[in-house]
Amino acid sequence: MEFSDVENDLAEILLTEEEIHAKIEELARAIEADHQGEKILLVGVLRGAVMVMADLARALKVDIEMDWMAVSSYGAGTQSSGVVRILKDLDSDLTGRRVLIVEDIIDSGLTLSWLRANLESRGAKTVEICALLRKPDALKVEVDVTYIGFDIPNKFVVGYGLDYAEQYRNLRGVAVLAPHVYE
Repeated sequence: MEFSDVENDLAEILLTEEEIHAKIEELARAIEADHQGEKILLVGVLRGAVMVMADLARALKVDIEMDWMAVSSYGAGTQSSGVVRILKDLDSDLTGRRVLIVEDIIDSGLTLSWLRANLESRGAKTVEICALLRKPDALKVEVDVTYIGFDIPNKFVVGYGLDYAEQYRNLRGVAVLAPHVYE
């Protein structure tokens, strides 16, 4: 889906498909440099990270495996409480593995902080994080992110896997959703 297909729903275009792909290539080169000769287990966080995971996996020129988790943090409204439920767990044993969590966006950091601790407790050799987007002004806890694509403003964004009511995930870039859509 192109920006022009939903232009009345968007307040601002933040990142184009070309900018995102260039950044993913850059992230892939950094990951390769840090993991030469090592197999990495990419753990994608469903559903938002599907696009990032697919493009990152294709860009990497090192041996990888992929697995998926789905987690849900719940609280009042759209605010994460940091209380996390696993909706779909990994199929892989993490013992002694180098794990790279692949995320679309870091908002509060609460869920990702919990997820990292959970995976570390399963005996992984290392657990690192790669996130395409981060909202520094929304962070409630510090999260050590090894690979970060873009810092963005604390606005409601959609596209490239990010949704509002399961819509806009297939938008090729990232844009700020116009308030009239969700208010």
